[in-house]
Amino acid sequence: MKRIAIFASGTGSNAKNIINYFSEKPEIKIECIICNNPKAKVIEVAKENNIQLYLITKKDLFDSESVVEILRQRKIDLVVLAGFLWKIPESMLTSFPNKIINIHPALLPKYGGAGMYGMRVHKAVIAAREKETGITIHYLNNHYDEGEIILQKKTSIDENDSAETIAHKVHLLEFDWLPQIIEEILS
Repeated sequence: MKRIAIFASGTGSNAKNIINYFSEKPEIKIECIICNNPKAKVIEVAKENNIQLYLITKKDLFDSESVVEILRQRKIDLVVLAGFLWKIPESMLTSFPNKIINIHPALLPKYGGAGMYGMRVHKAVIAAREKETGITIHYLNNHYDEGEIILQKKTSIDENDSAETIAHKVHLLEFDWLPQIIEEILS
């Protein structure tokens, strides 16, 4: 059996999608959800799906080995960042080389880097009058949004699109592709 840890900071829509996708696949288990936001809706997603939740602090992630230890104890094969807003420390990258992936709501290298997440990305895409946007699934390294790209998928932008309609199009791509890529990596 392969085990996944999902890191999330927000609503947990991608986490819920991943959980649903793998619910009929006993060879892959969502082992735990790690969250850094005590008000995040992903906490409810974990409870509703009976998945172990770890609520962590900056100290847990950056000043100790406690998060790495949780991942080791739970025998995690892949860490999936699904809307996790803290940079992953070097100690974790070293402990799990090529075992941490992220999904970014744009076609990297455009619209990546510190502070570029969620609606900020979509508003920047609109402001630049882009004709297309999409998703990038990539391995993590020690620079924001610069790790090796695993997959990019595009969607067109219409002149009537808003940041909200683009967010919807991007979410559809995320929901379609993130679980499939996780499964490919773990197979």
